[in-house]
Amino acid sequence: MQTVWKGVISFGLVSIPVQLFTATEEHGVSFRQIHVSDGGQIRYRRVCTLDGEEVPYDDIARGYELPDGQVVVLTEEDFAELPLASSRAIEVLSFADADTVDPVRLSRSYYCEPTGSGAKAYVLLRDALERTGKVALVKVALRTRETPAVLHPRDGVLVMHLLLWPDEVRTPRFRFLRDEITPQPRELQAAEAYIHTLSGTLDPPDLVDRYQAALKELVEAKVAGRQLERPAPAHAGGADDLMEALRRSVEQAKHDRDTVAPARRPARKRPAKQATKSAAAPQPTPVRKAAATKRSPARKTAAKKSTEGR
Repeated sequence: MQTVWKGVISFGLVSIPVQLFTATEEHGVSFRQIHVSDGGQIRYRRVCTLDGEEVPYDDIARGYELPDGQVVVLTEEDFAELPLASSRAIEVLSFADADTVDPVRLSRSYYCEPTGSGAKAYVLLRDALERTGKVALVKVALRTRETPAVLHPRDGVLVMHLLLWPDEVRTPRFRFLRDEITPQPRELQAAEAYIHTLSGTLDPPDLVDRYQAALKELVEAKVAGRQLERPAPAHAGGADDLMEALRRSVEQAKHDRDTVAPARRPARKRPAKQATKSAAAPQPTPVRKAAATKRSPARKTAAKKSTEGR
Protein backbone atom coordinates (compact mmCIF):
# COMPACT_ATOMS: atom_id res chain seq x y z
CA MET A 1 0.00 0.00 0.00
CA GLN A 2 1.15 3.53 -0.74
CA THR A 3 1.14 6.29 1.83
CA VAL A 4 -1.33 9.04 0.88
CA TRP A 5 -0.91 11.40 3.85
CA LYS A 6 1.31 11.96 6.89
CA GLY A 7 0.45 13.96 9.99
CA VAL A 8 -0.73 13.59 13.58
CA ILE A 9 -3.92 12.71 15.43
CA SER A 10 -4.52 15.56 17.86
CA PHE A 11 -6.08 13.84 20.89
CA GLY A 12 -6.37 16.55 23.54
CA LEU A 13 -2.81 17.41 24.52
CA VAL A 14 -1.58 14.15 23.00
CA SER A 15 -0.21 14.07 19.45
CA ILE A 16 -0.05 10.72 17.69
CA PRO A 17 2.06 10.69 14.49
CA VAL A 18 0.33 8.60 11.81
CA GLN A 19 0.29 7.95 8.11
CA LEU A 20 -2.78 7.10 6.03
CA PHE A 21 -3.29 4.31 3.54
CA THR A 22 -6.33 3.83 1.31
CA ALA A 23 -8.39 1.09 2.98
CA THR A 24 -10.48 0.00 -0.02
CA GLU A 25 -10.06 -0.75 -3.70
CA GLU A 26 -12.68 -1.25 -6.37
CA HIS A 27 -12.42 -4.09 -8.87
CA GLY A 28 -13.86 -3.80 -12.35
CA VAL A 29 -13.21 -4.26 -16.04
CA SER A 30 -11.60 -1.18 -17.58
CA PHE A 31 -12.22 -0.14 -21.17
CA ARG A 32 -10.55 2.12 -23.73
CA GLN A 33 -12.37 4.29 -26.23
CA ILE A 34 -11.67 2.92 -29.71
CA HIS A 35 -12.30 4.25 -33.22
CA VAL A 36 -14.76 1.71 -34.68
CA SER A 37 -13.54 1.92 -38.28
CA ASP A 38 -9.83 1.24 -37.72
CA GLY A 39 -9.47 0.26 -34.02
CA GLY A 40 -7.33 3.26 -33.14
CA GLN A 41 -7.33 4.49 -29.53
CA ILE A 42 -9.07 7.78 -28.86
CA ARG A 43 -6.98 10.36 -27.00
CA TYR A 44 -7.94 13.74 -25.59
CA ARG A 45 -6.01 16.98 -25.97
CA ARG A 46 -6.12 20.06 -23.74
CA VAL A 47 -7.05 22.75 -26.24
CA CYS A 48 -7.69 26.44 -25.54
CA THR A 49 -11.12 27.59 -26.77
CA LEU A 50 -9.74 31.01 -27.83
CA ASP A 51 -6.69 30.20 -29.96
CA GLY A 52 -7.31 26.47 -30.61
CA GLU A 53 -3.80 25.56 -29.47
CA GLU A 54 -2.94 22.59 -27.25
CA VAL A 55 -1.90 23.80 -23.79
CA PRO A 56 0.87 22.15 -21.70
CA TYR A 57 -0.24 20.93 -18.29
CA ASP A 58 2.13 23.38 -16.53
CA ASP A 59 0.30 26.33 -18.11
CA ILE A 60 -3.11 25.29 -16.79
CA ALA A 61 -4.60 26.95 -13.70
CA ARG A 62 -7.99 26.70 -11.99
CA GLY A 63 -10.62 29.34 -12.46
CA TYR A 64 -13.80 30.26 -10.58
CA GLU A 65 -16.63 31.56 -12.77
CA LEU A 66 -18.67 34.42 -11.33
CA PRO A 67 -22.43 34.78 -11.94
CA ASP A 68 -21.76 37.49 -14.58
CA GLY A 69 -19.50 35.14 -16.57
CA GLN A 70 -16.14 36.58 -15.50
CA VAL A 71 -13.51 34.06 -14.39
CA VAL A 72 -11.17 34.54 -11.43
CA VAL A 73 -7.89 32.68 -11.98
CA LEU A 74 -6.43 30.91 -8.92
CA THR A 75 -2.88 29.56 -8.96
CA GLU A 76 -1.24 26.92 -6.77
CA GLU A 77 0.38 29.74 -4.77
CA ASP A 78 -3.09 31.11 -3.98
CA PHE A 79 -4.24 27.77 -2.64
CA ALA A 80 -1.05 27.33 -0.59
CA GLU A 81 -1.76 30.58 1.26
CA LEU A 82 -5.24 29.53 2.40
CA PRO A 83 -5.44 29.10 6.21
CA LEU A 84 -5.94 25.44 7.02
CA ALA A 85 -5.25 24.94 10.73
CA SER A 86 -5.63 21.16 10.41
CA SER A 87 -3.50 20.81 7.26
CA ARG A 88 -1.27 18.19 8.95
CA ALA A 89 -3.47 17.22 11.88
CA ILE A 90 -6.46 14.97 12.41
CA GLU A 91 -8.14 17.06 15.09
CA VAL A 92 -10.45 15.17 17.47
CA LEU A 93 -13.50 17.38 18.05
CA SER A 94 -15.80 15.11 20.08
CA PHE A 95 -17.02 11.54 20.53
CA ALA A 96 -20.33 9.88 19.68
CA ASP A 97 -22.00 6.47 19.65
CA ALA A 98 -21.02 4.43 16.61
CA ASP A 99 -24.64 3.84 15.54
CA THR A 100 -25.34 7.58 15.31
CA VAL A 101 -23.24 8.02 12.16
CA ASP A 102 -25.52 8.44 9.13
CA PRO A 103 -24.35 5.92 6.47
CA VAL A 104 -25.35 8.27 3.64
CA ARG A 105 -22.59 10.67 4.72
CA LEU A 106 -19.81 8.06 4.59
CA SER A 107 -17.20 8.60 1.89
CA ARG A 108 -13.70 7.14 1.47
CA SER A 109 -11.92 5.09 4.15
CA TYR A 110 -8.27 5.12 5.24
CA TYR A 111 -6.16 2.97 7.55
CA CYS A 112 -4.18 4.91 10.15
CA GLU A 113 -0.75 3.51 11.01
CA PRO A 114 1.25 4.91 13.95
CA THR A 115 4.79 6.07 13.22
CA GLY A 116 7.77 6.86 15.38
CA SER A 117 7.04 6.79 19.09
CA GLY A 118 3.26 7.17 18.74
CA ALA A 119 2.35 3.48 18.98
CA LYS A 120 1.52 3.53 22.71
CA ALA A 121 -0.78 6.58 22.48
CA TYR A 122 -2.32 5.08 19.34
CA VAL A 123 -3.15 1.81 21.11
CA LEU A 124 -4.50 3.78 24.08
CA LEU A 125 -6.96 5.67 21.85
CA ARG A 126 -7.92 2.50 19.97
CA ASP A 127 -8.64 0.51 23.14
CA ALA A 128 -10.53 3.40 24.75
CA LEU A 129 -12.82 3.63 21.71
CA GLU A 130 -13.40 -0.14 21.77
CA ARG A 131 -14.25 -0.18 25.48
CA THR A 132 -16.68 2.74 25.25
CA GLY A 133 -18.27 1.81 21.91
CA LYS A 134 -17.65 5.34 20.65
CA VAL A 135 -16.22 6.87 17.49
CA ALA A 136 -14.08 9.99 17.39
CA LEU A 137 -15.47 12.88 15.34
CA VAL A 138 -12.49 14.56 13.68
CA LYS A 139 -11.62 17.15 11.04
CA VAL A 140 -8.84 16.69 8.49
CA ALA A 141 -7.53 18.45 5.38
CA LEU A 142 -6.84 16.17 2.42
CA ARG A 143 -5.94 17.46 -1.04
CA THR A 144 -6.54 21.11 -0.04
CA ARG A 145 -10.05 20.34 1.21
CA GLU A 146 -11.11 20.29 4.84
CA THR A 147 -13.40 17.37 5.59
CA PRO A 148 -15.19 15.95 8.65
CA ALA A 149 -14.47 12.30 9.44
CA VAL A 150 -14.81 9.63 12.10
CA LEU A 151 -12.17 7.38 13.65
CA HIS A 152 -13.15 3.90 14.79
CA PRO A 153 -11.22 0.71 15.62
CA ARG A 154 -11.34 -2.22 13.20
CA ASP A 155 -9.15 -5.34 13.16
CA GLY A 156 -6.67 -3.78 15.57
CA VAL A 157 -6.17 -0.51 13.67
CA LEU A 158 -7.90 2.86 13.58
CA VAL A 159 -9.89 3.50 10.41
CA MET A 160 -10.77 7.02 9.32
CA HIS A 161 -13.99 7.40 7.33
CA LEU A 162 -14.38 10.70 5.53
CA LEU A 163 -17.83 12.27 5.86
CA LEU A 164 -19.79 14.59 3.62
CA TRP A 165 -20.71 17.91 5.18
CA PRO A 166 -24.36 17.99 6.33
CA ASP A 167 -25.32 20.48 3.60
CA GLU A 168 -23.90 18.11 0.96
CA VAL A 169 -26.66 15.55 1.63
CA ARG A 170 -29.74 16.24 -0.45
CA THR A 171 -33.19 16.21 1.11
CA PRO A 172 -35.44 13.62 -0.59
CA ARG A 173 -38.42 15.29 -2.25
CA PHE A 174 -40.51 12.63 -3.97
CA ARG A 175 -44.17 12.70 -4.84
CA PHE A 176 -44.99 9.35 -3.22
CA LEU A 177 -43.92 10.73 0.19
CA ARG A 178 -46.95 13.04 0.08
CA ASP A 179 -49.34 10.18 -0.68
CA GLU A 180 -50.99 8.15 2.06
CA ILE A 181 -49.79 4.65 1.24
CA THR A 182 -50.49 2.03 3.92
CA PRO A 183 -49.60 -1.64 3.32
CA GLN A 184 -52.12 -4.28 4.36
CA PRO A 185 -51.32 -6.24 7.57
CA ARG A 186 -51.02 -9.54 5.67
CA GLU A 187 -48.60 -7.91 3.22
CA LEU A 188 -46.47 -6.67 6.10
CA GLN A 189 -46.49 -10.14 7.66
CA ALA A 190 -45.38 -11.72 4.39
CA ALA A 191 -42.60 -9.16 3.93
CA GLU A 192 -41.43 -9.65 7.52
CA ALA A 193 -41.42 -13.44 7.02
CA TYR A 194 -39.20 -13.00 3.97
CA ILE A 195 -36.84 -10.73 5.93
CA HIS A 196 -36.57 -13.21 8.81
CA THR A 197 -35.93 -16.08 6.37
CA LEU A 198 -33.02 -14.29 4.71
CA SER A 199 -31.58 -12.78 7.89
CA GLY A 200 -27.88 -13.59 8.28
CA THR A 201 -24.49 -11.99 7.74
CA LEU A 202 -23.96 -8.80 5.75
CA ASP A 203 -21.64 -10.51 3.26
CA PRO A 204 -22.80 -14.10 2.64
CA PRO A 205 -20.29 -16.45 0.94
CA ASP A 206 -22.37 -16.66 -2.26
CA LEU A 207 -22.48 -12.87 -2.76
CA VAL A 208 -20.89 -12.14 -6.16
CA ASP A 209 -20.84 -9.28 -8.65
CA ARG A 210 -22.98 -10.86 -11.39
CA TYR A 211 -22.48 -7.95 -13.78
CA GLN A 212 -18.67 -8.17 -13.65
CA ALA A 213 -18.82 -11.96 -14.01
CA ALA A 214 -21.10 -11.67 -17.04
CA LEU A 215 -18.92 -8.92 -18.51
CA LYS A 216 -15.79 -11.08 -18.26
CA GLU A 217 -17.67 -14.01 -19.79
CA LEU A 218 -18.73 -11.74 -22.66
CA VAL A 219 -15.12 -10.69 -23.32
CA GLU A 220 -13.96 -14.32 -23.23
CA ALA A 221 -16.74 -15.29 -25.64
CA LYS A 222 -15.73 -12.49 -28.01
CA VAL A 223 -12.12 -13.72 -27.96
CA ALA A 224 -13.23 -17.31 -28.58
CA GLY A 225 -15.65 -16.26 -31.33
CA ARG A 226 -18.74 -17.80 -29.73
CA GLN A 227 -22.18 -16.34 -29.05
CA LEU A 228 -23.63 -16.02 -25.56
CA GLU A 229 -27.20 -17.02 -24.83
CA ARG A 230 -29.33 -14.16 -23.60
CA PRO A 231 -31.31 -14.95 -20.42
CA ALA A 232 -35.07 -14.51 -20.53
CA PRO A 233 -36.24 -11.18 -19.05
CA ALA A 234 -37.66 -11.40 -15.55
CA HIS A 235 -41.41 -10.89 -15.15
CA ALA A 236 -42.24 -7.72 -13.26
CA GLY A 237 -45.40 -8.28 -11.27
CA GLY A 238 -47.90 -5.53 -10.63
CA ALA A 239 -49.61 -4.39 -7.46
CA ASP A 240 -52.38 -7.00 -7.88
CA ASP A 241 -50.05 -9.97 -7.45
CA LEU A 242 -47.90 -8.42 -4.70
CA MET A 243 -49.04 -10.99 -2.14
CA GLU A 244 -48.39 -13.86 -4.56
CA ALA A 245 -44.91 -12.53 -5.27
CA LEU A 246 -44.18 -12.24 -1.53
CA ARG A 247 -45.47 -15.76 -0.89
CA ARG A 248 -43.31 -17.25 -3.64
CA SER A 249 -40.32 -15.21 -2.43
CA VAL A 250 -40.63 -16.69 1.07
CA GLU A 251 -40.89 -20.22 -0.33
CA GLN A 252 -37.88 -19.71 -2.60
CA ALA A 253 -35.82 -18.21 0.25
CA LYS A 254 -36.64 -21.16 2.51
CA HIS A 255 -35.74 -23.62 -0.25
CA ASP A 256 -32.42 -21.87 -0.93
CA ARG A 257 -31.60 -21.72 2.78
CA ASP A 258 -32.35 -25.41 3.32
CA THR A 259 -30.34 -26.35 0.22
CA VAL A 260 -27.23 -24.34 1.09
CA ALA A 261 -27.27 -24.61 4.90
CA PRO A 262 -26.25 -28.32 5.22
CA ALA A 263 -23.09 -27.71 3.21
CA ARG A 264 -22.10 -24.78 5.45
CA ARG A 265 -23.16 -26.26 8.78
CA PRO A 266 -20.25 -28.09 10.53
CA ALA A 267 -20.83 -31.55 11.96
CA ARG A 268 -21.98 -31.38 15.57
CA LYS A 269 -19.63 -33.05 17.99
CA ARG A 270 -20.91 -35.08 20.90
CA PRO A 271 -20.41 -33.33 24.23
CA ALA A 272 -17.43 -34.65 26.19
CA LYS A 273 -19.49 -35.37 29.33
CA GLN A 274 -21.95 -37.59 27.46
CA ALA A 275 -19.16 -39.49 25.72
CA THR A 276 -17.43 -40.18 29.07
CA LYS A 277 -20.65 -41.32 30.67
CA SER A 278 -21.40 -43.65 27.78
CA ALA A 279 -17.93 -45.23 27.95
CA ALA A 280 -18.26 -45.96 31.68
CA ALA A 281 -21.77 -47.38 31.46
CA PRO A 282 -22.34 -51.18 31.83
CA GLN A 283 -23.10 -53.35 28.83
CA PRO A 284 -26.64 -53.10 27.41
CA THR A 285 -29.43 -55.26 28.79
CA PRO A 286 -29.70 -57.60 25.74
CA VAL A 287 -26.13 -58.83 26.37
CA ARG A 288 -26.96 -59.71 30.00
CA LYS A 289 -30.09 -61.59 28.93
CA ALA A 290 -28.07 -63.63 26.46
CA ALA A 291 -25.62 -64.58 29.24
CA ALA A 292 -28.46 -65.64 31.55
CA THR A 293 -29.91 -67.82 28.82
CA LYS A 294 -26.60 -69.65 28.40
CA ARG A 295 -26.39 -70.41 32.13
CA SER A 296 -29.91 -71.89 32.34
CA PRO A 297 -29.00 -75.40 30.98
CA ALA A 298 -26.29 -75.73 33.63
CA ARG A 299 -28.79 -75.13 36.41
CA LYS A 300 -31.23 -77.65 34.95
CA THR A 301 -28.49 -80.31 34.69
CA ALA A 302 -27.46 -79.78 38.29
CA ALA A 303 -31.07 -80.26 39.46
CA LYS A 304 -31.45 -83.52 37.50
CA LYS A 305 -28.30 -85.00 39.01
CA SER A 306 -29.55 -84.13 42.51
CA THR A 307 -32.78 -86.03 41.84
CA GLU A 308 -30.98 -89.09 40.54
CA GLY A 309 -28.76 -89.19 43.61
CA ARG A 310 -31.81 -89.47 45.82
